[in-house]
Amino acid sequence: MNLNILYEDNHIIVVQKMPNIPSQGDKTGDVDMLTIIKDYLKEKYNKPGNVYLGLIHRLDRPVGGVMVFAKTSKSAGRLSEQVRNKELKKEYLVVADGKFEQTTGHLEDYLVKNERNNLSKVVKAGTKNSKLAILDYEVIKYNEDINLSVLKVNLHTGRHHQIRVQLSNIGHSIYGDQKYGTRGHGKQIALWAYKLTFKHPITKQELTFECLPEKNGTWKILE
Repeated sequence: MNLNILYEDNHIIVVQKMPNIPSQGDKTGDVDMLTIIKDYLKEKYNKPGNVYLGLIHRLDRPVGGVMVFAKTSKSAGRLSEQVRNKELKKEYLVVADGKFEQTTGHLEDYLVKNERNNLSKVVKAGTKNSKLAILDYEVIKYNEDINLSVLKVNLHTGRHHQIRVQLSNIGHSIYGDQKYGTRGHGKQIALWAYKLTFKHPITKQELTFECLPEKNGTWKILE
């Protein structure tokens, strides 16, 4: 499988995850990003045995976009600390149903994940096992002919299915979302992690990587 590498050094590797590939192995047994990159490193550097690769963050299986992996345990620890401290910034592109009343918005909700059906929902503050979910969005385009909006979403917390649940809750579900959506069933979900910003775990330099989805299918709206 072709691997689109955006950056690589001795400490980290930044890649583009394609939609419908798991971030790591799951019960389906399908090929996953962790395995793909390990195989690449094993072949490139002619390494026998198991290759170390640290999974720092995840993208939902149907979602594509930028991911960073650590090539050493030291880098993994420092990047994971950035995740915990909310210093690793993830921004998304979304195609959502309908026209938004305001061009910018801030959403704060409490979410609870149902482990049995792998779904999350918005609940009242104080609900048992609920977690605070925060995001900001900006509408960058609206297509009146198909009644769809393109958003940039800045994620402040990393809750389960967070963007999908929060937008659905305000009546603007993501186009092609099979779990929470109202339109585009059978289509690829129009959710893409287009920008990732973090500090290099060794040099401390701030790095930003971007990649955009190909302008086909639902993403033709970007043209």
